[in-house]
Amino acid sequence: MHQNPVIDTHQHLWDLEQFQVPWLEFPSVAPLRRSFLMVDYLEATRNCQINQTVYMEVNVHPDFQQQEARYVLDLCSQADNPMSGAVIGGQPGEASFGRYLEEFAGNPFLKGVRTVLHDPDRPQGMCLTPQFKSNIKLLGELGLCFDLCMRPEEIRDAVELVDACPKTRFVVDHCGNMSVQPNEQNARPAWEEGLRLLAEREQVVCKISGIVVTATGGAWQPADLKENIDFCLDTFGEDRVFFGGDWPVCTLTATFESWFHALRWVVQERPESFQRKLFHDNAFTFYGLEPL
Repeated sequence: MHQNPVIDTHQHLWDLEQFQVPWLEFPSVAPLRRSFLMVDYLEATRNCQINQTVYMEVNVHPDFQQQEARYVLDLCSQADNPMSGAVIGGQPGEASFGRYLEEFAGNPFLKGVRTVLHDPDRPQGMCLTPQFKSNIKLLGELGLCFDLCMRPEEIRDAVELVDACPKTRFVVDHCGNMSVQPNEQNARPAWEEGLRLLAEREQVVCKISGIVVTATGGAWQPADLKENIDFCLDTFGEDRVFFGGDWPVCTLTATFESWFHALRWVVQERPESFQRKLFHDNAFTFYGLEPL
């Protein structure tokens, strides 16, 4: 079967000669403690027909966020790689956030902002302060989206944030970060309820990404991922889901290629039009990408 072009909406890169990435010190991610550059990404995806990518910030030390944003927006402007847009890092909980955005707000490659909400130093509810909500409203005024990367049991917090910012578009990262491990299902009721509530809000979409990291490295099967993925696809519907590679984080359990083909297997019985939307069309429209 001829494979349609693919947009990877969750492409990480990090150059450890330029940036400090504190979370790489966690023992669980030791294999990721090296630089991952565009040349490595192109090699990892060479058999997957990736047409365009959207960069996703990598939670660098806050002192390096401006430098990271400059680095990736410059990459987007170059013709020798597929990067067509970027979601940059930032600290919406800080009063300085608006000033930080001023340098980048007019850049056509800037698509949104993320701050990871699930790190050990990030308490539950940090996205619900008045300052945080005010800054996420500002994103909407600038035509930018905000990525929700958070603990599955705290997705109700996202519902409150979304309702406070009706003109801002939101992306749920990594299927809401719900584990596929049978012995890690305590959060499932809260996760399901939270995603259902988010799906009722039209400005929220769901990124089908990241989920393979919760599987068992060297022993997982595509079927292990199917229940969580199907729940997200069915809850958000065919027009509000898109694919993300989450490379190189995915390499903790899977190659880019094995994750990509696992998702293709999960959706193989869905209509061709559904698959085209998931892997390309929805992301192209949501991020307002220009054809390469």
